[in-house]
Amino acid sequence: MASPAPLSLIGVCDGELDPETHRSSHRTNKVGGLPDWAPTTSRQPPRCGRCGAPSAHVVQVYCPLEASPSHRTLHLFACPAPGCGGRAEGWTVLRSQSLEAAAGTHSRPAPAQEPPLSATDWCDTADDWGTEEEEEEGWGGGVMKDRQVQEEAAAPEVEAAGETDVSSRLQGLSLGEEDVPVLRPFFIGVVEESDLSGEEDELRHARQLLKEYERREGVAVAELEGGEDGGGQEKYEKTKARHGDATFSKFMKKISRCPQQILRYCRGGKPLFISEPPSNMAHVVSACGSCGGSRTFELQLMPALVSLLQRSGGGEVELEFGTVLVYTCANSCWTTGSGSAVEEFCFVQTDPDQQLFK
Repeated sequence: MASPAPLSLIGVCDGELDPETHRSSHRTNKVGGLPDWAPTTSRQPPRCGRCGAPSAHVVQVYCPLEASPSHRTLHLFACPAPGCGGRAEGWTVLRSQSLEAAAGTHSRPAPAQEPPLSATDWCDTADDWGTEEEEEEGWGGGVMKDRQVQEEAAAPEVEAAGETDVSSRLQGLSLGEEDVPVLRPFFIGVVEESDLSGEEDELRHARQLLKEYERREGVAVAELEGGEDGGGQEKYEKTKARHGDATFSKFMKKISRCPQQILRYCRGGKPLFISEPPSNMAHVVSACGSCGGSRTFELQLMPALVSLLQRSGGGEVELEFGTVLVYTCANSCWTTGSGSAVEEFCFVQTDPDQQLFK
């Protein structure tokens, strides 16, 4: 019997995160702001692998796995310097983990290494991305994160950290004499992609965008799903957009039901490429630098995120990309008590038609 397909989740902007009224933790899903590290994890921000400048915290995703006893958070950093954001060297993905007991005491014994995890475990219990209390119906008819519930759930951990945690955040604002760029923070709301089909208003908006795209690119996207003759796939392969990129046309068609999506999550699933990937993609994704095991696709950032990336206090960030794909250790390896985050792999594709998302 075939295993069920991994659940695909869509992330959208869910309002600004005001640090004066909301205290975030490593269980908060957000854009920008300062990274909220799991307890005991080093708080030193990374530097750009291309120019050496300090990187800005772009996205934080709380994504625990069902078979694991630990909290698990992914942090994506990028260099805001011109020319760096469109290259993989300008990005850093760090995975931080901690046992639930780490927020309080370390009284219970724990194994030196966590057991291997199923690629679909995360979706079984955490499809709300960290909210374990009540849920509310939101945009698209799917499950959206209740910000107040999430922050109340995280509050005990923040209180336990006390002034020490606040001090560590302030220390993370500088690397030597350089200031770490801080981006304007936003909450990330979540909806299951399968729930998008029930919202007529969004579908009408998507159809309008598709018509505009068809006129601009000279490609009949609406026909790509095929008709009664079942020849849709052949039509798609023969269709050529003005820029000659069929992969981009497929990308646009896939996100048309929710053009404002800023993130896609599907651990163990297939990424959505914005342009033709390398033929040797399986070899491009390196093995885990910590345990040497294989990596699996987990999430990707989408073009609509670019317009949200602004410096706190004003000022734009020259950070443009098409999509940033994140591949993480299939076993989510981690040594209990380790104070270091595990670096994962990211693959960056530029956007062949960035103006469509502005």
